[in-house]
Amino acid sequence: MDSNDKRSQVSFFKSFSYAFAGIANAIRYEKNMRFHVCSSIVILIVAYYFSITKTEWLFILMAIGGMLVLELVNTAIERVVDLVTKEYHPLAKQAKDLAAGAVFVYAILSVAIGIIVFLPYIFKLG
Repeated sequence: MDSNDKRSQVSFFKSFSYAFAGIANAIRYEKNMRFHVCSSIVILIVAYYFSITKTEWLFILMAIGGMLVLELVNTAIERVVDLVTKEYHPLAKQAKDLAAGAVFVYAILSVAIGIIVFLPYIFKLG
């Protein structure tokens, strides 16, 4: 193995550390990210309790994963906008609002998925 291969391996693994640092940063400093992570844990516990089907698991995992990804992207957009300008600018506001809107739309979709998946199980309890 030559030195270029070793460097590319180190670089490859180092990129994971950057990704984990970004996720940890979002969890540490973003209350919305903490809310999504805590909600996801509750949903995963409920899904396990109800022994949902494999197909239902796929929908739940896609909803959770998509929500976390969008929250990370939203946070990244907010950071970049704040880096570029500290002053109020209508385009900066629009960029932040659009990113927040994307998170909101996906949150509504995720809630709808949760209702569709879990409501039949909840009705069976009663």
